[in-house]
Amino acid sequence: MSDQSTPRGPHTDPYGAEPPRTLLRDTAPGTELTRRRVLGLGAALGLVAAGATDAAAAPRRHGSTGEQLRSALPLPEPYTVPLPIPPVLAPADTSGDTDRYEITQRQVTARILPGVTTTLWTYNGTYPGPTIESRRGRPVTVRHRNELPVPTVVHLHGGRTPAGSDGYPTDLVLPDGWSDPASGRHGEAHMAHDPRAVTSQVTREYTYPLDQRAALLWYHDHRMDFTAPAIWRGLTGMHIVRDAVEDALDLPRGERELALMIADRAFAADGSLAYPALDPELRDRPGVTEPYAAGVLGDVIVVNGAPWPVHEVDAVRHRLRLVNASNARHYRLEAVTDDGHRLDLVQIGADQGLLAAPVTLTDLPIAPAERYDVVIDFAGLPPGSRVRLRNLLGSGRTRDVMAFRVARAASDHSTIPEVLCDDLPTWRRAQVATVRRFTFRAGHAEQGRGWFVNGEPFDPSRTDVHTWRGAVEVWRLTADVHHPVHLHQTGFRVLSRDGRAPLPHDAGLKDTVSLRPGETADIITRFDGHRGRFLFHCHNAEHEDMGMMANIEIV
Repeated sequence: MSDQSTPRGPHTDPYGAEPPRTLLRDTAPGTELTRRRVLGLGAALGLVAAGATDAAAAPRRHGSTGEQLRSALPLPEPYTVPLPIPPVLAPADTSGDTDRYEITQRQVTARILPGVTTTLWTYNGTYPGPTIESRRGRPVTVRHRNELPVPTVVHLHGGRTPAGSDGYPTDLVLPDGWSDPASGRHGEAHMAHDPRAVTSQVTREYTYPLDQRAALLWYHDHRMDFTAPAIWRGLTGMHIVRDAVEDALDLPRGERELALMIADRAFAADGSLAYPALDPELRDRPGVTEPYAAGVLGDVIVVNGAPWPVHEVDAVRHRLRLVNASNARHYRLEAVTDDGHRLDLVQIGADQGLLAAPVTLTDLPIAPAERYDVVIDFAGLPPGSRVRLRNLLGSGRTRDVMAFRVARAASDHSTIPEVLCDDLPTWRRAQVATVRRFTFRAGHAEQGRGWFVNGEPFDPSRTDVHTWRGAVEVWRLTADVHHPVHLHQTGFRVLSRDGRAPLPHDAGLKDTVSLRPGETADIITRFDGHRGRFLFHCHNAEHEDMGMMANIEIV
């Protein structure tokens, strides 16, 4: 099998605004998605037919794959609510060589919209959950207690984690009184065919060695078939890993380092979160109503749990640590003053930590589950100035994200060095043992419509990839519509897009790559973490719940 991509014509808009129109060609033998099958998915998956099937029409409307819910109550004006800063969780114990944390998953009522109460599922009662800060190489354990009415699973996204703590979708933490899934009660019979599932009653301890580069990770629910609604209801939080390499740099820190979790939501008339679940109790029947099967978008942008917030800053450099925790919405962020001046976004990090050198951008695309570190310099702006973080892929209210209000001049000792690190892996194609091909496409199976990898819906009992620890591989990934593809357990580098150079923001080590409609991307990785069963999947959460996952067995 060749490891060279076949060029597919000149690049179109790098953010998917004008994708290729013919999407039915497949590079993997035996996984053809016929025109008839694609047309049959039109109503359920938001695709349309126009000559060749143009599965990217929906993404052009919203900058994402999916349909947008409309809130049924008045929404606040942008930039009137202060930006919340999630609390940093104190360890319950630091004795020995391990930091131990405790988190309770519980339902609360809180105010997201001013004057309106909303029921949320939370980690420790807040949305987002508390931030965990840890050091590279110092192990962490997190003991989760499930006081919610349904099973849960916790995945540390971006963590190099032993298989038993990675948050495999069938490794459920059952709430008190919930029967074992193998009994078929409470709607979990669809998991009984996974003989390797390890369930826990009420509590489970997750172990994270954190033998990895400094980076912004995030944790979220990963329950089989119900990840999307659980994330939507609030089960997300951030985890920051720090190390000596990063400490040695004079990057903005303290109050000038902001971790920002960006998401979208919609609200019902009574203030509750609107979501088109087939089973609102999330107990028996997974999935969403047909108009939203391609992905659920909200009309309210929340940052750290607040709608279109505003944050006061000094007129100095600030480090923004961005995570897109939306189910399906893509963003293309720019920072612009009220008089139309655009500020540079200097990218210094990606999903898995620092870049080798900074990359200066005028705008930054960020897909669900991606993380980026950028530095923005407010120097020279007079007190009272406002800088808006806007989404160029949004329309109407979803074009606004948040704002910064410059409060005062201040001294600034931070710098952005020309060299950020020298510890990035240097994998080469000459080292590659295997080239694998995967398609991410809509499909149809006996279970019904869904989203599949290489034409197959997810099956926990099937191993899709066998590899060994230390193997260097190239993976060729092809999409029909937008698919942010995430690999558990390992970071990777983007080698090419449609046979051409990666985009500027593809620099560094990533664990999620945003495939644009009709695109093929090559990535290279080395499986040098833990042995065991892990996942790769689309991180459009509705796609994930509808079958777009596959298993990797590392031996």
